[in-house]
Amino acid sequence: MARRKTFCGSQDHMVDRRSFLGGVGAAATGFAASMSALDALQAPALAAELKKQSKRVILLWLAGGASQLETWDPKPGAATGGPFRAIKTNVPGVAISELMPQMAKRMNHTCIIRSLNTRNGDHGSAAKLMMQGRKDEASLKYPDLGAVVARELGHADSKVPDYVSFYFASEGQSFAPGVSGFLGARYAPMELYKSMMPENIAKLPGISDLDHTGRSDLRELLSRRFTQGRDNGTLASHNEAYQRVRGLMASDKLFDITKEPQAMRDKYGPTLFGEQVLVARRLIEACVPCVRVARAWWDSHGQNFETHQEMVPELDHVMAALVDDLKDRGLLESTLIITLAEFGRTPGINPSLGRDHFANAWSMSMTGGGIKGGACYGKTDPTGNRVVDGEIGAAQLFATIYKALGINPHKKYYVGTRPIPLVDEGTKEVKAVLA
Repeated sequence: MARRKTFCGSQDHMVDRRSFLGGVGAAATGFAASMSALDALQAPALAAELKKQSKRVILLWLAGGASQLETWDPKPGAATGGPFRAIKTNVPGVAISELMPQMAKRMNHTCIIRSLNTRNGDHGSAAKLMMQGRKDEASLKYPDLGAVVARELGHADSKVPDYVSFYFASEGQSFAPGVSGFLGARYAPMELYKSMMPENIAKLPGISDLDHTGRSDLRELLSRRFTQGRDNGTLASHNEAYQRVRGLMASDKLFDITKEPQAMRDKYGPTLFGEQVLVARRLIEACVPCVRVARAWWDSHGQNFETHQEMVPELDHVMAALVDDLKDRGLLESTLIITLAEFGRTPGINPSLGRDHFANAWSMSMTGGGIKGGACYGKTDPTGNRVVDGEIGAAQLFATIYKALGINPHKKYYVGTRPIPLVDEGTKEVKAVLA
């Protein structure tokens, strides 16, 4: 399958900016992760060129099910509305929860979908559905969004990870692990559960940099001699694997937020979620196709309003910082920020002052590349109990996301001789929210 080429900032390419701008396609084959490359991408000319390249995804996974009523679809004054007001945004006619004042000022970059009906209120199976866009078959395991994005927007020669997933909380961790399904292990995520720094990618402390480089050079020399006159796919795959490992080892700096100025770290804030989203920005800037950052746990069966009063402002602050940061770097048009959960919360308030699982009328958002900023699609009734306009399910949402990323949602993969559509047959994307 043909791959889109991307520029990912190797030192060699940074030496001659004019050569890069004149031949970005050729330059794209030399991926490397370096901090000087990341800084250079802030230059307007390079950022403008990057916008023409493949897009990237940051998925903010609101594990446990955030309430649409306390975020994107408030119902003030209704018996189900809760105590929080709705506030105006910088898009006329669009209001969101008062818990999100920062995103209200940036709604011109964001599209809201308020009409999801995914019909699954079970944490485990709903999480898989909203990560994959459809249910697995008995004999076929589907890839999730990150794996598809890695396959479609990544590059075979990439030295950085294709797909990285942060999930530090214990709650819900097993519900939606990253899966590559029939795409194979090449597109499985680098899962980070305990540490911001990937494990087992650093060289052993007893090996000097000189020794490490020398061993690598010797291996390459012997490999070249061995492969002369031999045309073998296994040999090529073996060499590619070695090159990829070296690249991954070099990418450890991308996970180190101490490389960021303190002023930038302060913008995201000192919370774990803020730090992980800052790392996500560093990764996508180095051309990692997809990063998922999970924020748990939103499962507010009791004390829903206290839970959201604590968690929504953090989401608002970190998301606004990310939008501003990407915009300042010229990367917002090439990055799609998605906020998504496995479902929403019930309009009805239970005796514990909580909201329960609710998949019949809930919301999500998309910000940045490929979507129409300021769009607000779909509508729920005055109490938030049902969708009254623009109802869509998981398949339509995924078709829309793929289309926004420049991926043909109607293409087919093949497992053996069996064609596998990227989304369910007959699914249409929501054109009203696409740029």
